[in-house]
Amino acid sequence: MAIRKIAQIGHPVLRQRAREVTRDELASPAIQQFIDDLIETMRDASGAGLAAIQVYEPIRICAIEVNQNPRYPYKPPIPLTVLVNPVLTPVGDETFDNYEGCLSVPNLRGVVARATHLHVRAWDRHGDAIDEVVHGLKAGTYQHEVDHLDGKLFVDRVTDPRTLTTWTEFERYHKDAFVERVTALVNRVGS
Repeated sequence: MAIRKIAQIGHPVLRQRAREVTRDELASPAIQQFIDDLIETMRDASGAGLAAIQVYEPIRICAIEVNQNPRYPYKPPIPLTVLVNPVLTPVGDETFDNYEGCLSVPNLRGVVARATHLHVRAWDRHGDAIDEVVHGLKAGTYQHEVDHLDGKLFVDRVTDPRTLTTWTEFERYHKDAFVERVTALVNRVGS
């Protein structure tokens, strides 16, 4: 396994639409090794997720995991999940305001409206079907990572640029109110 370099905002790779992966390609040792690298890179950077395109591979794969993450201590656990060729469909019209940050946009956070309930269809790393509905912060995390596969960054979806803040100022002025709101959301709809 290897830790890969993470592309930063401004690099053209982050604005591409990633291509789908075939089943044969997914089964190859090279792609399986890449998935291991993606997971190791995500964990090393303390990310809640990481899309392949963020490590310069424009293919439709992302990894998601939250397990006592120091960057996101308020996020409920999400077991390690690899999504291949994901398709996300909102379930209903309910949205919530999510204060997001990104490994490709260092030291910046902003409020993004995300679907509260989300139908997820994808393959896992072995090509087995994933077909589930996720809710709340988990749904927000999935949307953030799949946006990367479509060439979008969270800053493109910020609803009000006045919500943009550095991590330090988020911690100082915005975190408590945000954690209170998302804790109520998690208690109501689940992770």
